[in-house]
Amino acid sequence: MKTTDFVATVFDGHSNPAKVTVAFTMAVKALEKGHTATVILMVEGVELGRPGAGDDMDIGAPFQPVKALWADFLARGGQIAVCGACMQHNGFTAEQMDSRYAIITAPEVVDLLMAAKGTLQIT
Repeated sequence: MKTTDFVATVFDGHSNPAKVTVAFTMAVKALEKGHTATVILMVEGVELGRPGAGDDMDIGAPFQPVKALWADFLARGGQIAVCGACMQHNGFTAEQMDSRYAIITAPEVVDLLMAAKGTLQIT
């Protein structure tokens, strides 16, 4: 997986849609400003790696629904990574994840974070 200027980590899934929304809002804003960006799904956030898993998340104005943010993020060239160990720990398989997303290891998480110009850790 290539390194990017901005990296956001998302540790929550449906248990906290506000955190997911803020992470993707900021990641889209990074892309709008001309930066490259990655969102890493970790811990419980890996549940969002399944196709359409975040489509029902909408915290309301002034934020866009997660489905719209997610689509915008990908359309602008953002990359999504899924923590492989977190995925396995939470009972998911690679086959359940969206094929557009990279499944990465802990060393790859560290590489992405260390190479980024800026990070947003949403825990």
